[in-house]
Amino acid sequence: METEPKILACVDQSRYADFVADYAAWAAIRLALPLEFLHIIDRHEDEPVIRDRSGALGIDTREALLHTLSEADEARSRAAREQGRLFLTRLRERVVAAGVETADIRQRHGELLETLQEQQENVELFVLGRRGESAEITQRDLGRHVESMVRSLDKPILTVSQEFREPRQVLIAFDGSAVTRKGVKMVAEGRLFTGLPIHVLMSGKPRTDAERQLQWARDMLEGGGFEAHVEMIPGDPESVIAQTVLDRDIDMLVMGAYGHSPIRTLLFGSKTADLLRSASIPTLLMR
Repeated sequence: METEPKILACVDQSRYADFVADYAAWAAIRLALPLEFLHIIDRHEDEPVIRDRSGALGIDTREALLHTLSEADEARSRAAREQGRLFLTRLRERVVAAGVETADIRQRHGELLETLQEQQENVELFVLGRRGESAEITQRDLGRHVESMVRSLDKPILTVSQEFREPRQVLIAFDGSAVTRKGVKMVAEGRLFTGLPIHVLMSGKPRTDAERQLQWARDMLEGGGFEAHVEMIPGDPESVIAQTVLDRDIDMLVMGAYGHSPIRTLLFGSKTADLLRSASIPTLLMR
């Protein structure tokens, strides 16, 4: 028996959860798919730092201390689960009010990436905040899970960083590579952006094959019933894309992600991360 594909929204208890919920609801309605919220309780983050002094205690005292610690851990776990349940219930009520017909909630202990890898077979689209609870505390401009998730998951990931604004103009960052051609094909054959004008932008150094590549993208999109605008603008891709987003009032960016190995990224940086930092609009990432 086949399981119906779904939209999976990954949320933590940060202010970005509402943004994720709203964009996930928009995607679920346009794709006519069920939506599920997933909240991971990380055991490692919840455990307090306790200095082990049990070796200096007598047997009875040590057993009493271990019993007390066990009860405290159980109470802490129950409180975290209940807080998470209330948090997820509120998000479910929010998306149902927005028009989502089927919205489920799931809460698990464990590691986020491992859980998502287990789930991805039945997922059409992941939605997550570009930053989260830990990034708010540390003031990181990208959440610690974003890159590892995009590198490890095969499905498209919609990352959001601001309040919901219904997408009306979509920009595909295109370079003719297999992953960006995959993005054009996904948009052309999918329902997520039906009825919206699609802008296809090549940037970087001038290329002799630019016209041919852009014509392919135009033909693919127009064949799918889309209004397509294609353009080559020489220059630094990050700067060109950021300026085009402003000039065209773009609401959503579609781009390939992390084309280089983690080692190369460590040495030379990543254009994906640079663009995610500079682009405040929602970004649909593909591998």
